[in-house]
Amino acid sequence: MLYLNSRNIPELAGLNFPQRMAVIRKAADNLPVPTKISLNLLKLLILVPLFLLIARSDGWMIAGYALLLVVLYPLITRPVTFALCRKDFGRCRSQLYPTEGAKPQ
Repeated sequence: MLYLNSRNIPELAGLNFPQRMAVIRKAADNLPVPTKISLNLLKLLILVPLFLLIARSDGWMIAGYALLLVVLYPLITRPVTFALCRKDFGRCRSQLYPTEGAKPQ
């Protein structure tokens, strides 16, 4: 399942925003190099055409393409990043916040 928001990811439930971002960053840092390269190439495939459209346009079209870039970039890259890193979320969470996952008995 693809998640648009980190709040909806079950492995990160109960963490506040900075804690979720720390877990996601640690999991992203632990990705294998070929996966990181693929993710960065996907980001470039989104950014380059839109920046070329912005560079070649004039007037209000620049603002339209910039708005499209601001909307499309996170809408595509965040769910893909979450999906690629999801297998490591549990391990990274337990490393960063060992007491957060423990339930009182």
